Amino acid sequence: MSDLTVGDVVAEHTFSITRDSLVRYAGASGDFNSIHYRDDIAKSVGLPGVLAHGMLTMGLAVQPVIDWLGERGIVLEYQVRFTRPVLVDSTTGASVTVVAKIAATDEDSTRVDLTVTAADQTVLGKAQVRVSLT
Repeated sequence: MSDLTVGDVVAEHTFSITRDSLVRYAGASGDFNSIHYRDDIAKSVGLPGVLAHGMLTMGLAVQPVIDWLGERGIVLEYQVRFTRPVLVDSTTGASVTVVAKIAATDEDSTRVDLTVTAADQTVLGKAQVRVSLT
């Protein structure tokens, strides 16, 4: 862990989400709530439009850390707080950007804080991944 310094950005990635992505995720997860694919239903319940699944956003957010770790470590703990939904436009989709930064490190583990944004707004708060490097 000595080669890591608090404040180091260890990973950064932007993911594109399309309506097709939502359909695929719905099939994989079994979450077929229509707010994730029908604008009329989403708007009828007071939403501005179709939203990405929260668990999809959460899964994408940790992926850059997984890629950075590779085979040299494991995820010990992962937590997020959902702060804003990710709106997925029918034409342009959505982009979710993740920046992973070292927040704390000790002998046993390292905490990586994630900044996760879509449409220039933070969509996950207190997004933290605790990892152990082998």
